[in-house]
Formats: sequence, structure tokens, C-alpha cells
Amino acid sequence: MAKGICDPTKLEDALGRWTNELPTRECGRTIRPVMKFLHAQDELRELTYSDVFLVPQRTDVSSRFEVDLTPPGNTGLTIPIVVANMTAVAGRRMAETVARRGGVVVLPQDIDLDRVEQIVRYVKDCQHVFETPVTLRREESVQTALNLISKRAHGAIMVVDDQNKPVGIFTEADSFHVDRFSRLDEVMTSELITVPSGASSEEAFKIMHTRRLSIVPVVKADGSLVGVMTKKGAIRAGVYRPALNQRQELLTAVAVGVNKDIEAVVARLRDAGVDIIVLDTAHGHQGKMVEAIKKARALLGPDKVLVAGNVVTPEAVEELAGAGASVVKVGVGPGAMCTTRMMTGMGRPQFSAVAACARKAREQGVHIWADGGIKYPRDVSLALAAGAQACMIGSWFAGTYESPADIKQDEDGRLYKENFGMASRRAVTNRTKKQDPLEQARKQLFEEGRSESKLYLQPGQESVEDILDSITSGVRSTCTYAGARSLAELSERAVVGVQTPAGFQEGKAVAESW
Repeated sequence: MAKGICDPTKLEDALGRWTNELPTRECGRTIRPVMKFLHAQDELRELTYSDVFLVPQRTDVSSRFEVDLTPPGNTGLTIPIVVANMTAVAGRRMAETVARRGGVVVLPQDIDLDRVEQIVRYVKDCQHVFETPVTLRREESVQTALNLISKRAHGAIMVVDDQNKPVGIFTEADSFHVDRFSRLDEVMTSELITVPSGASSEEAFKIMHTRRLSIVPVVKADGSLVGVMTKKGAIRAGVYRPALNQRQELLTAVAVGVNKDIEAVVARLRDAGVDIIVLDTAHGHQGKMVEAIKKARALLGPDKVLVAGNVVTPEAVEELAGAGASVVKVGVGPGAMCTTRMMTGMGRPQFSAVAACARKAREQGVHIWADGGIKYPRDVSLALAAGAQACMIGSWFAGTYESPADIKQDEDGRLYKENFGMASRRAVTNRTKKQDPLEQARKQLFEEGRSESKLYLQPGQESVEDILDSITSGVRSTCTYAGARSLAELSERAVVGVQTPAGFQEGKAVAESW
């Protein structure tokens, strides 16, 4: 049993030493004010997101767009969202789409390094504003187009010629009452309205609005296709800022397991141009993680963003930060596909874990990512109020067009994708397929995740961008209620209350859509 965690006299330390009168300086560093609790401290218990709520404060913030969602620190993010390194969630399409809107996707450690390098190069070559088109030639079949159309949320196939110039657009509506072996040039829309690549998002929106179009091809001066723009995309381009590195490339991040050859893998990822290295293991407070951080930091230099985790205690944050981590991942067991707590009893309710670890991170001059347990936009706001720099989200994004899995259809015709945990038998089997069969079988005994779950594409949230819209609008509104113009101010001004399950239920709409 960890010293002091269950000692009532140490409750203040266990919860991160929250008080309403923090010192203004500590260890030679100015400590900014942090959130305070509505109730007396001796009434507190270990809390998760559904146990707490935020109390509205007086505000002078007159518009949600006055709020700056840029996380503190130098990660390059412009919204506080990180897509978790789950094989069923994080891939090439997800990486470019989320980075274009200001977040970052952590590619899983199970992906072959050659493939990782390909994805990183691809993402860095992607357009910052225009969306990537799905293209086919005119002689391809309708069935081929239907097989590919769900790879992108914009729901269109651009038909191009040998010079990559658009000659038509195909949508699912064009396939109604049409033989699946028909050629695309027999059913596509051939009368095209295009937008020049130098046009602004506002200009593109006006063209689509005037012509009553939902999507237009974007072309270079020579007429070749460079991307597509949708009406929603044009609106989003004026709301979000892409997450870019100093070379103005979309941000990339890759997870590395601590059992790998750290020096060889990290050096290769560094040379491939990966912006954020994430050292990842289920139990991050261990000697092997500390050594891995030191080796990685020596290779990356002092300024590169190095993330390590997962942990749930201030002591772990202090040790990992001391070894060289610039961001610490917080969360053991709150994930939707994780069974660690039921298997082992280990972990910690996520809100308390985030708040306690964030307090220690401030002292150490580092940041934390709240990893897991996010089910609603409110949960993101609560994690940020508790001091997280960003939130990692996995399963919520699995049921979207951008996740790597193929779309399937159940017996009722509903569309879904398969999801699985990264400590599940399925994930362990994939991760150890090159190992000795006996060793592989031994590792499969330690299953701490679900191997299969259906994530249905929800109407209105079929794209990860739809979910990002919900999250970011929720956080912006949270900040206005709290009187905060930035995420740092949200954490400073937040007042948190503890509620009963009935209080949480009261906050839900009668016909809940989440």
C-alpha cells in the first residue's frame, strides 16, 4: 500500500494539496491560482467526472469566440484534444483530419515502423485547409466507388483524368437504381464548379452557397486537383487553426513501448520528423519507464516534446518529470475498453487523478494529458479545469469515418466499426505475432481489455470533425460561464462542486443524444 494514500491525515496530499489560499511562490517558481472546491475539503472523496460539476461565475466574456483554446506549453496544439494511440482509432485519415483542426493523433506502437514513416510523410504533405479527396478514373465501376466513399466524411468521389484534372463528381445518390457494374462516367455529375487553390475559405463558402453546392473540387492554375472543400469545411477553416510544427507541417505523434529498443526506435522516429514521442505503458511509474525517458531525452535534446505515462499519483509525475518528460499521461483504468480496475483493483477515479497530478506538474514545470474516461464534452471541460493541458480520447472516435476500421452493417442496416482495447487479447496477439508461440500464449493470459465492441456511427456525429465541433463548442461555452478567455484562466477560475448520481442525471436532456 502506498504510504499516506489511505491515511486520513494525508488526505490533503492525496488529493493534490488543493486549498483556497495557495502560496504565490514555491521553490522559487510563481504558482498561479488554481480551481477551488465549493464544499469543505474534509467532505471530499476520490472523484470521477460524473461526480462533479462546475459553478457559473461572473463573466465579462461576451462571445464564445473570444476564448482561446490553445493549450499552454509548446506542443503545437491549438485545441486541447489528443487522439489516443489505439489501433482501432488512430491511423492516417484520423491523423490528418484532427491535425487540420488543431489536435494531434498518437499513432500506436503496434504499427510497423516502415508504415509509421509512410504515414508521417503523408500527413506532413497534407493540405492545411482543403480536405483530401478520394479519386477514381472514369472507367471504374459504381461498386468500386461505393466501397471507397465512406473513407472520407465528405461523401464524394472525385473522378479525374490522366492529368489528375477533375471531370466529374460521384455521390451515393448517383448510385440509386443503377447497376453496380456501371462505369462512373455514365452516372457522375459532369458539370463542375471548381474553386482555385488560392481562394480563401470565405470565398469558397460564398461560391457553394450561391450555387447551392455542398462540396467543390479545389484546383491549381493548370486545372489539376489539389483537394476538396465542403460548406462545413469552409466554416471550420475560419474557426480552427491547424496544429503545425515550426516547418509549418501538420503535427504528428507516435507511441513507443518501453519494452522496445528505445534508442533505435526513438532515433528512427526523430529522423523521420515525428514531432511528439509518447513513451507508453499501462503502468508508467516503474524503473524501466524512467530509464526509457532518460534515453529518449538524450537523443531528442532539451526542447522536443516527450510524453510519458500512464500514472495517477503526484509522486509518479515528479519522478517522470525529473527524468526528462515534458508531458505526463494521467489515467489508469478509466478507458471504455479497459478492464484493469475490474481485473486488478488498481487505478484511481479520473478527476481526482488529474487534479492531484496537475498540481504536482505545475510545481515541476511540466504538463499532463488526461487519458481516458471522456464520454461527454463536459468531461473535457472538467479535465481542463482540473489542470490538464489536453485530453486523450479513444473509443469515442472509433465510430467515425476517419478511424482505420472498415464500416460494417448489422442485421438492422445500422453502420458500425469494431473497437478493441490495447490490453485486450486481440491487441496482445497482434503485438506479439512475431514472438515465440509459447511466449505469445503466456502474454495472452494477462488480458486487461475488451477484444471486441461495436461502435455505431451516430447520426450527426459520423465524422470525428462533428465530435470535435461538439467538444470545442462545449469548452468555449464552459469558459464563458467561468469568465475565462483561455484554458489557463479556466483552471484558475473554476469552482467545482460534488454531486449525487441524481444530480448528474438531472443535467441530462430528456431525449439524450450523447
